[in-house]
Amino acid sequence: MYTHKPAPQFVRGRLAPSPTGFLHLGNVWSFMHAWLSVRSKHGTLILRMEDIDPQRSKSAFADAAMEDLAWLGINWDEGPFFQSGRMALYTEAIRKLSNSGLVYRCYCTRKELRALAGAPHAGECGSPYPGTCRNLTAEQRKNMETMGRHWALRVRYPEQDKGFYDMALSGRGEPLPEGLARLPGCRRDAQGRLIFSPEAAGGDFAICRSDGVVAYTLAVVVDDMDMEISEVVRGDDLLAATPRQVVLHEFLGNKAIPEFGHVPLVLDAKGERLAKRHNGLQVRALRNAGVRAEAVIGYFAWQAGLIDGPRPVRIAELVPGYSLRRISRRSPVLPDAIQDMLAAMGN
Repeated sequence: MYTHKPAPQFVRGRLAPSPTGFLHLGNVWSFMHAWLSVRSKHGTLILRMEDIDPQRSKSAFADAAMEDLAWLGINWDEGPFFQSGRMALYTEAIRKLSNSGLVYRCYCTRKELRALAGAPHAGECGSPYPGTCRNLTAEQRKNMETMGRHWALRVRYPEQDKGFYDMALSGRGEPLPEGLARLPGCRRDAQGRLIFSPEAAGGDFAICRSDGVVAYTLAVVVDDMDMEISEVVRGDDLLAATPRQVVLHEFLGNKAIPEFGHVPLVLDAKGERLAKRHNGLQVRALRNAGVRAEAVIGYFAWQAGLIDGPRPVRIAELVPGYSLRRISRRSPVLPDAIQDMLAAMGN
């Protein structure tokens, strides 16, 4: 029998854009649901810029993201916070994990990892890491470094299944999303939790690259702990990575792991997920073309099953009665003429 995890007394959610390009309609969809979920519970929203990648992140994109969110009516209560200014917290977390023997040095080259990634495996996490460097002796590590091999840090993933409740998926009484159903050992248990085997979660995973850049997976867990985030709403492309984050929360001693909710991804007319390359579907481009914010929100509200037809709507109008368990599990597929459709909705 399904029993839902009780909501915390004070809900804290987050909007976490990556400032590596302009926001597109797929981002709007995810942020709309994250905003509505928190606002429907009278919670607090944090804005966090996930600019952990120093090569791709630009301050201009962060400024543009805040402008776009404000235009849409998606506001926040705390922030913006920038991951680039929080490196000391990530370094301390790595030190704690290292001192506990929970990580190890991995000397596998990119070429070796690419060859591994070519092996058949479904899911965003890619092929499970086979533990090549997991049990190297001190002498073997020294030999690797003498040869000029650089090392990354990997977490020793526990050798047992990991599960979590999902606010959008648990207890719906319908099959798992296709991507999850293909993963070995992925299932729902009697309580409605999503269960992942170590293989389904990708096994041992990196938390710091060989060039010293901290991995997204570690940074978001440290930030969510520090900011006392109680719920995380995002696209279901990150579903298979969630067990890794649960493991890090446990390893770092968090007794209040956030509740997760994953929404289906927005697809283009060809059925491909949206990306930064979809310039015509950027919020900025649509706004400059005269599209109204209420048209964008109304279109996605219709796609989510929150209203009975596409019409202009202010996001605040969708708050009463909102629940992730109400939304459609069908991915919105944007027609080629989406800009014209949205423009017409505003007239």
